[in-house]
Amino acid sequence: MKRIPRTYGCPVEVSLELLGGKWKPVILARLKDSPLTYGQLRGAIPALSDKVLSERLKALTEQGLVVREPDARAPDRNLYRLSDRGQSLRPVLEALYAWGQGAARDLDLRIRDGAG
Repeated sequence: MKRIPRTYGCPVEVSLELLGGKWKPVILARLKDSPLTYGQLRGAIPALSDKVLSERLKALTEQGLVVREPDARAPDRNLYRLSDRGQSLRPVLEALYAWGQGAARDLDLRIRDGAG
C-alpha cells in the first residue's frame, strides 16, 4: 500500500483520504459480493467514464483495498476483487447502502434498477 506521509487529526480523516471521492465507495460496493471484470464494472456503473474507472481502480489497488488478478476463464482479462482489507469494509458499505436506500425513499429520489 502506498503510504501518505502526513499526520491526521482523527481516524475519519484517514477513512476519507482512502475512500474519498464519489466513485471509490461505489466501486467497492460493486465488488463486495463477487469479483468483476473491468467490463462488468463499467456496465454496472454507466455514469463512470473509462478514464475515471481506470484511475480509481489503480488507486484502490495501490491502497491495498482491491486486488487485480487474471481471470481463469479468459487469461487476457483481469478480475478485480476486494482484498482482505477491502473485505473489512463490507459492514461499512452495507450500512451506506441501507442508509442511501432510506434517504432515497424519504427524499423521493430514484435509484436505477439493478443498482444494488
